[in-house]
Amino acid sequence: MTEDPFAPGLSAQKREARERAIELLYEAEVRGISIGDVLASQVVTPAQLVEDLTRGVSEDIERIDAEIDAYLNEGWSLDRLGMLDLWILRIGIYELLLGQIPVAVVINEAVELGNLFGATEDSGKFINGILGSAAREME
Repeated sequence: MTEDPFAPGLSAQKREARERAIELLYEAEVRGISIGDVLASQVVTPAQLVEDLTRGVSEDIERIDAEIDAYLNEGWSLDRLGMLDLWILRIGIYELLLGQIPVAVVINEAVELGNLFGATEDSGKFINGILGSAAREME
């Protein structure tokens, strides 16, 4: 059997998975339910990468939030961040902690998501700064 020539490439699939993961994590927070309940309620079963990202971030949220908080400037806290900016950072930190994806790819993808979904026009720059600092410390 040959591959579908119209199917998105692996990098496009991963970007779509990150976008979908953000949507589902956001939905879980807004509805006040677990990510497991959100995943179970989907009409179309999410791709495995989406499930891995959402469950991984949800299961390690305290550690991830502590990492993000460590890189916020004085006077800033997780509460002050836009909800979508925070979820993008959480996915980025999670992927950095996993260490399975090149750092530059993790940061670039998160910046792109910040530019697309971010709370402000500077969300991409903000996300770049936080993840860049985190990546340098994690090396």
